[in-house]
Amino acid sequence: MSDTNPIELQKALKGAHYPASKDDLVSCAEGNHAGRQMMDKISHIPGKSYENPAEVEKAVFKNR
Repeated sequence: MSDTNPIELQKALKGAHYPASKDDLVSCAEGNHAGRQMMDKISHIPGKSYENPAEVEKAVFKNR
């Protein structure tokens, strides 16, 4: 099973506080022991402030 689906993204960002910066999201995912592929996806989103999980999901999966 791929670890780059929306459910895995939710697990990776569990406990994130919004608005959140890209760095905040990367740190949260690291703390939640996200898989390598998910960490790669999160670390490549634009460096801006994200208001909610839906904005993050849109950025992470924009090329789907």
